[in-house]
Amino acid sequence: MPTSERPEQATPRAGRCAIVGRSNVGKSTLLNALVGQKLAIATPKPQTTRARILGVVVTSVPPAEIAFVDTPGLHAPRNALGRALVEEAKAALADCDVIVAMIDATAPENEEDVPVVEAALASGRPVVLALNKVDRLADKRALLPLIDATQQRFAGLAAIVPIAALRGKQVDRLLDEVRARLPEGAPAYEEGFLTDRPERFFVAELVRESVIASTRQEVPHSVAVVIEEMKEEEKLLRISAVVIVEKESQKKIVVGARGTMIKKIGTDARFAIERMLEKKVFLKLWVKVIENWTKDPAVVRRLTLEGAL
Repeated sequence: MPTSERPEQATPRAGRCAIVGRSNVGKSTLLNALVGQKLAIATPKPQTTRARILGVVVTSVPPAEIAFVDTPGLHAPRNALGRALVEEAKAALADCDVIVAMIDATAPENEEDVPVVEAALASGRPVVLALNKVDRLADKRALLPLIDATQQRFAGLAAIVPIAALRGKQVDRLLDEVRARLPEGAPAYEEGFLTDRPERFFVAELVRESVIASTRQEVPHSVAVVIEEMKEEEKLLRISAVVIVEKESQKKIVVGARGTMIKKIGTDARFAIERMLEKKVFLKLWVKVIENWTKDPAVVRRLTLEGAL
């Protein structure tokens, strides 16, 4: 930007920015911090994010429209579900103007970061590296050497920004670095546009988040949620949803003794949905077994990307 150009007079910029990284590095937390509200569910379990989620950020000084895209964690897939998640993430790399690659500052030598950042650099797009969770560093004096080491480890980065996504620290600086590398152009979305996902998608995600938070073992990796019905009444929104697992043993865990677990899942999910939609909700959950669904590409696509049984 020319030094004579004030921020409010800057040339408008607009474009897409993919957020990529290995599982559990904080991509969904960052998206939520950037847009200022919860769009993506975030849990400690790997592969929580299963679909690209768009969140549009608009700044007026300087003028910019940035369509951030949260992606599934890049990892070595073990089944059809894993392959579908990796394909979703890689597709985002091919459909963006700038890439934010995230790594965990508390585990800077994790070798799973290498192929992720290298894939981002190989895309030819500018790559801003977000060094996340710096607030958890025991010795803050280690930050500058860590930034230097990261710069040497991944040559070709456009910038490195230390952040704490969960606390929103340095997110504005990251936003500035992304904006500076966007192409010039007018906004692509209507004023007030936030995301391209419908309410049904977010309702299903909140139910799945509740299942993940309430269960353990293999259940979080094997659960999908499909909304069968959302019916608006005068003072109530009635929702019927199906929780899908791939084994009878998993169904027993989700239902729980005398239905205690599914009741807890439903209660937690209902509260979360009511907070999001700001209306009263009646939520009915069913549990269905689809044997080995995570291994069938057609079923994986139908359940996770299309949201249909």
